[in-house]
Amino acid sequence: MPTLIIHNARIYTQTASQKWNAQPWAQAIAFRDGRVLAVGKNPEICALAQPHTELLDAHGRLVLPGLTDSHLHLHHLSQKLQTLNVELPTLSAILQAVADRAQQIPPGSWILGQGFHTDVTGIAPLASWLDAVAPYHPVYLLSKSVHSGWANSLALQQAHITAATPDPASGQIVRSPDGSPSGALLEMAMELLTQAIPRPTASEWESAFLHCQQTLWQLGLTGVHCFDGRDSFYTLQSLHQQGKLGLRVLKQLRAKYLPAALSFGVQSGLGDDWLRLGQVKVFIDGALGPRTAAMLTPYAGEPDNLGMVVTDKEELTDIACRATQMGWAMTVHAIGDRANHDVLDALQTARTLEAQLGIAPTARRHRIEHVQILHPSDVPRLAHLQVIASMQPLHATSDYAMADRYWGDRSRYAYALASQLQAGAVLALGSDAPVESPNPWLGIHAAVTRTRTDGTPHADGWYPAERLSVAQAVQGYTVGAAYAAGMENRLGRLDPGFLGDCVLIDRDIFTCHPQQIWQTQVLATITGGQVRWRADSL
Repeated sequence: MPTLIIHNARIYTQTASQKWNAQPWAQAIAFRDGRVLAVGKNPEICALAQPHTELLDAHGRLVLPGLTDSHLHLHHLSQKLQTLNVELPTLSAILQAVADRAQQIPPGSWILGQGFHTDVTGIAPLASWLDAVAPYHPVYLLSKSVHSGWANSLALQQAHITAATPDPASGQIVRSPDGSPSGALLEMAMELLTQAIPRPTASEWESAFLHCQQTLWQLGLTGVHCFDGRDSFYTLQSLHQQGKLGLRVLKQLRAKYLPAALSFGVQSGLGDDWLRLGQVKVFIDGALGPRTAAMLTPYAGEPDNLGMVVTDKEELTDIACRATQMGWAMTVHAIGDRANHDVLDALQTARTLEAQLGIAPTARRHRIEHVQILHPSDVPRLAHLQVIASMQPLHATSDYAMADRYWGDRSRYAYALASQLQAGAVLALGSDAPVESPNPWLGIHAAVTRTRTDGTPHADGWYPAERLSVAQAVQGYTVGAAYAAGMENRLGRLDPGFLGDCVLIDRDIFTCHPQQIWQTQVLATITGGQVRWRADSL
């Protein structure tokens, strides 16, 4: 007996390329036991209904397979939803927001925020600026890229960061002329500060995660690939055990935990269809905003700046070869063209080893996260090595001005979504939230138009050759994401036997004007054949 039937819909099943008799479009879909039971026309599917079957009339609206964000930080997003938003256009607006929060909470309480642009504050904002508006509260703000932080003097004191504190490996404490910390922290230096921030309790984290899950359902997301650390994994496991996890989560493993995983014989794919382990996550460089992304040639106007190498190629190669022999694939953060080149070299060595061991490339779903700028000679290498391009369309529209300023003509192969598809790579799309909004309709809009929601930089979009079709963008959030998770045989399509995840929206994004895609509103989100969220208007 079906537990749920959606009828009178325009259902994009995305099965046409899989079976000779597949139905790329359908009118109704039935769910049972958490999976798709049947897809077809209204009369045949509605005839399956029983007295206890929930019937959902879509009124002709579009239904898509459930959307997965292939790169998201649940821990940080949950935290950001609880903290101060400082993604503001001026320094004075940021400082006013901090001052307002200081008036609302007791002295001594931490003020945490995220989102400031280094273009607004400069690459090295000063502690004294925050001291002036919040002298009695420790303040710590993360940049939009989350690759730099800004602390006031009280926060630095509580973290015991002084003139005598050495820079950590792959990080920098920005200093005043006298050697004292000025307030800015780059890359791994941020961890020195975050260790001093009081940790939420387990119940507080669970509450924050549940709020975040509700927010993601409301946006139409049914799954995420999570790139946070151990604390988020604890919280996810607890929620799953309580039956409260209604998002499908692929949890990536940070490289520092790999030895422990190997010692227990743990491999990629451990878990179930709600929570399972993915790939080993490594950072190889920084980010564009603070100009710490590793480049082959210097940033424009900064002849001595080639960025920052966080993990060198030799170490990455060693990690990748050890991991793949023991059942793990790699997922590597790479922004700059040197970083991406080095990752491809390391994964090429890993692929050679796999071939010697008789391991098929599809058995190790290696990924590069961001693929933000490539040297032209490296564009085809992801496809050649069967490395997944895990990319975030909103980065292109958010960052194009910075990319033009610091990378110049090299930006032709920055955020090059279409080039990767044309070369034959699998494209898995996401947001990098909370760096960008987790709203997938903003992401699809950015991928299709290469413009911001206000139409800038111009009607054709930034490097319009890299625009995707709507179908290609949807594929990146569905079958591409499912392939990256090793779940393409049961996720990403609306086919009998597949997991019962879909989203009902208020417009047909295949036929509406592309500049209207970002305005899409979700009417209902279904995971495991259950309606998790529905609009009041439905």
